[in-house]
Amino acid sequence: MAVSGVGSTGTTSTLTGSRQGIADNFDTFLSILTTQLKNQNPLDPLDTNQFTQQLVQFTGVEQQLKTNQFLEAMMLSTQNSGQSDAVNYIGKVISASGTKGELVNGAAAWNFALDEASTINVTVKDAKGNVVFTKEGKVAAGESVFNWDGVDNNGKLQPDGTYSIAISAKNADGKVINAKTDMVGEVTGVDFTGTEPVLLIGSARVNLSAVNAVKAKS
Repeated sequence: MAVSGVGSTGTTSTLTGSRQGIADNFDTFLSILTTQLKNQNPLDPLDTNQFTQQLVQFTGVEQQLKTNQFLEAMMLSTQNSGQSDAVNYIGKVISASGTKGELVNGAAAWNFALDEASTINVTVKDAKGNVVFTKEGKVAAGESVFNWDGVDNNGKLQPDGTYSIAISAKNADGKVINAKTDMVGEVTGVDFTGTEPVLLIGSARVNLSAVNAVKAKS
């Protein structure tokens, strides 16, 4: 199982080139200054204030480049740490905010929570939006898990892949109750190409920030 490597941003080479350019220009400046001092007219000496200002400017630019390089090193260190943490999710079972879930070997699961005991209607759709399974039942208040064995309403086993769930709930008085739905699945890989690591659960993709819970695979 391959995990994308971490590529260089190219910023380091840019800063290094800038510092080299400043160093070359500074050496040139000192060479010109030395030549001018050697050949100045004793009766009309050069204005040292101008040279002093230029020296201060060179020093300021050099310090700014060093600061940028330090900040870049801190940023890369933080980024690498976050990527290492994301890799640790591989092989773990996560629960994440969302309605999509992954059917693997005839098993898919979604966590959901209700504020009141309710009668629920569950609808499972495939990746194309086709309804493949529906079920009604009574559920107590609190957290619950809906497990699906991948068998549709016609008794046919559906292929592994990404499916979505919709849960509508009503309490004993017929009032609509909000069902907070999560997806559950085993992390099989990590994608680092975006601004945030994305966990791969089969063909499903979950942003690292959306993860609510992690547990070892049983």
